[in-house]
Amino acid sequence: MRIDHFNHPHNPAPEPAPRAGSDDRAPMSPELAGPVQLQGVQAQALNTSRNRLIVTGALLALAFTVIAGRLVELALSQDARPKFAARISETPKPPKVRANIADRNGILLATSLPTAALYANPNHVLDARLAAKRLHKVLPELDEAALAKKLSGKSTFVWLHRNLTPDRQFKVNALGVPGLYFQGMERRVYPHGALAAHVLGVTDIDGNGLSGVEKQFDGQLTGGDSAFGLSLDIRVQAMFRDALLRQQNRFSAIGAVGVLMDVSNGEVVALVSLPDFDPNNPVSAAGDAGFNRATKGVYEMGSTFKLFTAAMALDSGVSKITSRFDATKPIRIHGFTISDYHAEKRWLTVTEILVHSSNIGAAKMAMKVGTARQKNYLRSFGLTRAAGIELPEVGTPLTPDRWRDINTMTIAYGHGIAVSPLQLTAAVAALVNGGYRVRPTIIKGAAPQSGDRVLKAGTSEKMRRLMRMVVTQGTGRKADAEGFLLGGKTGTADKPGRRGYSGRRVISSFVAVFPFDAPRYAILALFDEPKGLKETFGYATGGWVAAPVVKAVVQRLSPLLGLRPRAKAVAVSGAGRGKKRRAAN
Repeated sequence: MRIDHFNHPHNPAPEPAPRAGSDDRAPMSPELAGPVQLQGVQAQALNTSRNRLIVTGALLALAFTVIAGRLVELALSQDARPKFAARISETPKPPKVRANIADRNGILLATSLPTAALYANPNHVLDARLAAKRLHKVLPELDEAALAKKLSGKSTFVWLHRNLTPDRQFKVNALGVPGLYFQGMERRVYPHGALAAHVLGVTDIDGNGLSGVEKQFDGQLTGGDSAFGLSLDIRVQAMFRDALLRQQNRFSAIGAVGVLMDVSNGEVVALVSLPDFDPNNPVSAAGDAGFNRATKGVYEMGSTFKLFTAAMALDSGVSKITSRFDATKPIRIHGFTISDYHAEKRWLTVTEILVHSSNIGAAKMAMKVGTARQKNYLRSFGLTRAAGIELPEVGTPLTPDRWRDINTMTIAYGHGIAVSPLQLTAAVAALVNGGYRVRPTIIKGAAPQSGDRVLKAGTSEKMRRLMRMVVTQGTGRKADAEGFLLGGKTGTADKPGRRGYSGRRVISSFVAVFPFDAPRYAILALFDEPKGLKETFGYATGGWVAAPVVKAVVQRLSPLLGLRPRAKAVAVSGAGRGKKRRAAN
């Protein structure tokens, strides 16, 4: 049916007359009469919509075809898989979680702080030179030219900067440079700087231990969830270091060592080696600063060894306190001469040999002990093998290949054998703690209360009193701290060189225990090549250089260690000339 016009409701169209043969049924409705043909605007809109659908479909089909082709190309490409693997391998690894390190009182010595590392994918950088210029303004320590070269390379990953602070990270991010990314990391931080540098050690940029405790316990520290406790007392460490540093500068020494040890269990309360370095800046550990003189260095300790000579003579029974030895003239043996620094030129008792530090008397006392006994005692004291402390930097003692009579004599007064300062301190602890060998340790609570017995209890008691007399009447008088009952022994040893020993280069030391009647701590101060001063009359011996430091340290540190000064004098009996002497306190 074709629609030519619309019928108006008020003017109905006349019904057509019926055709011949037609029935009387009503006419068909317009909806059932056949397809409707649109004309005009409606027909045009329909055609437009149909055309748009056709075009859109064609475009989508084309896009899918291109994508499919690209995927096939990538799948068939020979270098697609290596490139993907390279991207994966060069992705920065997640940071390690490293445990804190604390001193014996829980004070933090080392910790890890979260930081950000900046890296780049040069393939994503639009303008390398412009990016480098902008980065240099925010991070001026970076070389602009080198930065531009990195950012223009063909690599998919390059490190640009590590350990960014949150503020600097924000500034870099604000630049809006494409191709720059951040990786969360950890930075090892040492709050006390150089105070315990040689004990703590350092880590590399990836958090791996390189030296000290950081290296020795790397596995335990990595992934640890609790603080790793050391035997150090950082307060004591700071005071000891300060005293050593001032004396080192005063006498122009090239190095200094300080050791404080609990004589009952070997726990090291302080361990100082100078010069030192700042572990927050590992580059500062280069050269001599990175060398741990306390554990790695081995030195001829001079007259401090006379303590061991006297102990083995008394303990073996070959001598008594009252035994006398001829020190009237030097000893000449195998072309060498053994003489005294301040010769008494008379017979000396065991007490006087220590008080006056007689090389001649010590040599003759050692010969009475015998070479075999001397070697066995030194071995039992732990002086012929490396110290068993939990640090990777441990020196091996130097001992004679052939132990002859001359070696026995010179070792009696600390020449011809070289040990570490830590070894010497641990051996002295065994002299005074009742005669038990202790194993030095840097870990709190790790050491046994006592080791093997190396001396009789009676010998140990005699050695404590002999050491006290050295301080009150002998070469160690400058270490006599009123009220603290210090006992010790000085040591001054010429350093060996290419052409023998040089009297101008010496090792000056003083080793002590306190309180001498009930020892709790052994302490050592050592200076490497100190120079004599006008006020010391040109002397740079252990009595002038090291003894005053030990006195000052003991006076300052005793309150921290729970020790109070005593007002009452303690009687000390000696056998020098059959007299009884009283020690000033």
